[in-house]
Amino acid sequence: MTTPTANTRTAAPGLERKMGLLGLVATGICSMIGASIQIVPFQLQRTVPGIGPWVLGAFLTAAVPAVLAALSYAILASAMPRAGGSYVYASRGLNPYLGFVASFSQWFGLCIAIGVVSYVIPPFLRDVAIPAGFPAVGAALDHGPIRLAVALAFLWSFVWVNVRGVDAVEKTLIPLMIIMFVLGGIVIVAGNRFDHADFATALAAREPGRTVPATLAPFNLATFLTASTVLFSSFIGFDTIAQAGGEAKNAARNLPLATGIAVLTTSVFYFLFAGAVYHAVPWSFVAEEAGRHDVTAPGLLGYLLAPGWTLAIVAGATVSLINDLPGMVLAVSRLMFAWAEDGVFPRAVAAIHPRFRTPHKAIFASALMATVGILGCHFASDFFLGVDILVTSMLVNFLLMCATVLSLPTVNPAVASRITVIKSRGAQVPVAALGIVLLGSLLAVSVWKDIAAPARAWYYRSTPVWLAVMVVATIIYWRERSKLAASGVDVAARFRELPPEGGVA
Repeated sequence: MTTPTANTRTAAPGLERKMGLLGLVATGICSMIGASIQIVPFQLQRTVPGIGPWVLGAFLTAAVPAVLAALSYAILASAMPRAGGSYVYASRGLNPYLGFVASFSQWFGLCIAIGVVSYVIPPFLRDVAIPAGFPAVGAALDHGPIRLAVALAFLWSFVWVNVRGVDAVEKTLIPLMIIMFVLGGIVIVAGNRFDHADFATALAAREPGRTVPATLAPFNLATFLTASTVLFSSFIGFDTIAQAGGEAKNAARNLPLATGIAVLTTSVFYFLFAGAVYHAVPWSFVAEEAGRHDVTAPGLLGYLLAPGWTLAIVAGATVSLINDLPGMVLAVSRLMFAWAEDGVFPRAVAAIHPRFRTPHKAIFASALMATVGILGCHFASDFFLGVDILVTSMLVNFLLMCATVLSLPTVNPAVASRITVIKSRGAQVPVAALGIVLLGSLLAVSVWKDIAAPARAWYYRSTPVWLAVMVVATIIYWRERSKLAASGVDVAARFRELPPEGGVA
């Protein structure tokens, strides 16, 4: 009879593989296409002055490193289909410390972003309620305590959906995705129905005497690359598919396939959506309006559309925002679960709900951090710091995924032999190497933008806050790793093996 050693991890009843291909695709798409699609391509005229007519080109440029990162994720997901996705990939194929600290900053940024999304939902609901004939509801949603309560209600409702299981998440996300595409399709159809001449006529009718400004914006490479860095944020979210690796059916096939479908679908939809608005509205007018106030797709197309159609576009933006939450809650909780399962985070967090078979403690812990994000938005009125931290952490994670593709055959040949997507080493190396170069360039531009911004307190800059989070992660990692070693666990051996399919007994 064999006596279990301190290094032995026996599989216990744990996560269930219930999520199908469509659910995985919806998780990725809904995490990528948020309300930012209604704002970022147009507000870009203010955040990156001089980008002018080159917005769509900048988006296509941003898509290249995103596709390379997605290919790296697909390669690694085919070999390591486990909960925790990026953390598991880097810890088994590159370095456990790098995998933990990078995914910890990702977890922190995502949790704060969940709080930001939750807090922004009430104003979108207000913008639906008032033109729909419910001014009292709209006014109530502007009231501070009510706005805070609604934001918390949305967050914790989707926490409960996640606790009930990935099948509940799947049943929530698929209808939301369909509604989002239908309502977003109105923008694509309407934008291509009208042209700049139609807009000039509509503008003159609504604001007599006003004309579309005649402005030139010659191509500038530095401006173009800066815009590409901003637009790259549109692709953040597809990695939520990888975090569901422990609950996906036929995971080695479906995780890479879902990643490809989600990235391709999002890219096409985003391009068609932004292209339709710029087809109808001259970029020079967008730039002028953005210099005065925040601009959105509904506000721009409102010059051309009947109020009912504009309301439908606003409703679509609201749905896009709401559908961010279920997949993001799933992603952050599975990261925590994977850390705890490995023993580099308090083991209690790896607990599995006896009925729903979900990591309920990890879900609740992540939701508490997201609640901090909501309260931060409410009391500090700073929506964007958490998003900036998320962009930095995701760029670092994407870089690590590309690096892991390069290092995996050397660091862990047994796991590398399980790869089923892009099996040729001759194809893997250029994909990963080019990804490192392009993602590294975007990261450098992002950090430079943050550091070069007008002077303000360090805690309002994403780079030093991200570094502070990394310090906290380092302390947690080495403390928990020391406990593992002291208990007799062969730590090196643990990180050569994939986590068990179930929970840890």
